[in-house]
Amino acid sequence: MTITADRPATRFTLPPGSEASSPPERRGVPRDGVRLLVARPGRIEHRRFADLPSLLEPGDLVVVNTSATVPAAVRGRHHDGRAAPVHVATSLSPAEWVVEIRRLDGRGPDLTTHRGQRLQLPGGVEFVLSMPYPDAASQEGPSRLWRAVVTPPTPLVEYLSEHGRPISYGYLAGQYPLADYQTVYAREPGSAEMASAGRPFTARLLVELMASGITVAPVVLHAGVSSPELHEPPAPERFEVPEATARLVQSAYDAGYRVVAVGTTVVRALETATQPGALMGPARGWTDLVVGPDHPARIVTGLITGFHPPQASHLLLLEAVAGPELVDAAYTAAVRRRYLWHEFGDSTVFLPERDTAATRNRPIRSSE
Repeated sequence: MTITADRPATRFTLPPGSEASSPPERRGVPRDGVRLLVARPGRIEHRRFADLPSLLEPGDLVVVNTSATVPAAVRGRHHDGRAAPVHVATSLSPAEWVVEIRRLDGRGPDLTTHRGQRLQLPGGVEFVLSMPYPDAASQEGPSRLWRAVVTPPTPLVEYLSEHGRPISYGYLAGQYPLADYQTVYAREPGSAEMASAGRPFTARLLVELMASGITVAPVVLHAGVSSPELHEPPAPERFEVPEATARLVQSAYDAGYRVVAVGTTVVRALETATQPGALMGPARGWTDLVVGPDHPARIVTGLITGFHPPQASHLLLLEAVAGPELVDAAYTAAVRRRYLWHEFGDSTVFLPERDTAATRNRPIRSSE
């Protein structure tokens, strides 16, 4: 993966108090009661997330990420006994994990880590940092993520379920249970951090969408450890786009309906499975795709997401789907209206103009 030097065109400054410090339910707000900023070209609306079915049309497709969050934060120790908070991003095998060592003050990764460093974890597990992740040759300066050789070899999900806790950052008012970090449709454990764009969905809202003629389809992308301090693009992540979902996406796109991705993880999975000419197929494995100026969205035509920090790499993905002007207008309005940021905050839906010309002019494909 090549680290891009691009910076988003969207620029803003967060006023104090803009960070959601607790889950909405603990603030007296239902999951689907968070605010929803609706961004269309030339038009910004302020709604509630529960209004989503009225904003889409029969025939539109909403694609969700059914990865479940695992408790990926572990209390580690250096060989001399010093504490070392560890965030586990993913497992390459039971004998090799990808980890981030955090500073004790919680203000970012510990960039003093080095090859050969050994840490002990609860339950008699230890690991040795072997090389920067994903690729030592792509690193400029200290590495945030490391490959770690694990002894004894240990299945990650089972280990974290016993010894881990949910990853949290300094803007949160406290520690919250794993259930607060799950979407209602989470099925397959594997995400180090919640695919939070889907958190406001409720079972009732999903039924309302389907009853309105709006299809909901799943993909899986196991999100790794983000970099809220360094604003790096995402590292390689494991994903799957099932055959049935690929057919639904292609059908909706070809018919001129919206393909609405719920979150940047879904955009990444769908665009990885899409070939030039917006030809969609099933896919699985690891993706190192970074959607942005060098790789605009091919098949995603709408996006539901939370709000990302200033200069975050995810803003480049938003601009690749919705265009810089629409993203900038949405964030300007969100700052002015004091929307709440981060995983327990408010939401936005980007509905850029649909371009159906490519659909009409594309050659008919054989069904064989």
